[in-house]
Amino acid sequence: MYRFKIRSLIASALLCACAGVCAFAQAAPKGDLGAAPNVKPSILDQVGIDQRLNQQVPLELTFLDEDGQPVQLRQYFGQKPVIVALVYYQCPMLCSQVLNGLTGTLNGIRRFNVGRDFNIVTVSFDTRDNPEAARAQKKSYLHRYRRPGSEEGWHFLTGKKEQIQALADSLGFHYAWDPAIQQFAHASAIMLLTPDGRIAQYYYGIEYPPRDLQFGIIEASKGKIGTVVDRLLLYCYHYDPRQGRYGAVVFNILRLSALATVLVLGGFVFIMFRRDLAGRSRL
Repeated sequence: MYRFKIRSLIASALLCACAGVCAFAQAAPKGDLGAAPNVKPSILDQVGIDQRLNQQVPLELTFLDEDGQPVQLRQYFGQKPVIVALVYYQCPMLCSQVLNGLTGTLNGIRRFNVGRDFNIVTVSFDTRDNPEAARAQKKSYLHRYRRPGSEEGWHFLTGKKEQIQALADSLGFHYAWDPAIQQFAHASAIMLLTPDGRIAQYYYGIEYPPRDLQFGIIEASKGKIGTVVDRLLLYCYHYDPRQGRYGAVVFNILRLSALATVLVLGGFVFIMFRRDLAGRSRL
């Protein structure tokens, strides 16, 4: 009887709470409680990423590095794969998430280091950003990465509109300024380029699995870094450009599994045959 009364009181309280919420919702004027029409803002029609795999990026484009020195993109290419991140340094939210996610991924890749095995070029698409802002960003993210020599491989650039737009167009990266909120609307992704400046892969979002990026770096290097085991893993995992990540190729895995089984069985038969011959020779 006592439990029944408690349950009744709880049920009554819930009903009263629901009634109060419904009454408040009916009394509230339209537009309150975040009620907004389910319509995509028109500015987002100008934003997105078009994949341009294997397209050459113009390496003659000139920017300013974090020390205010003019540099050409080609200075960061030639020997190693390059990760390119388009952000803007005054971004209040998304850009920092992209760089935080990239830094977390880099820390998860133990065998390869920035500067030694690959480079990173972070370019601001906001012409208001200057070398001082770029220098502050570099200091912040190198502090999080904390690996020797990375300062020689991770670069933060600023530039003029024509140069920025040419790079963004070649990467298929579209962004737009929203005067209503005084911010840029843009997508979130990083791009991996080959040593000669061709687009190899896109990674979308703000989190990038270390395994995927590691495989991408190995593949983009054309076998110059990585081991035989890495190349076998690339045989089993295939890059899906639609998802921007690696997925297992079942047929290749089965093929390698079958080959391994044949080798093991062949070795076993060979050993047994040798033992049999040794036993006969003793007789």
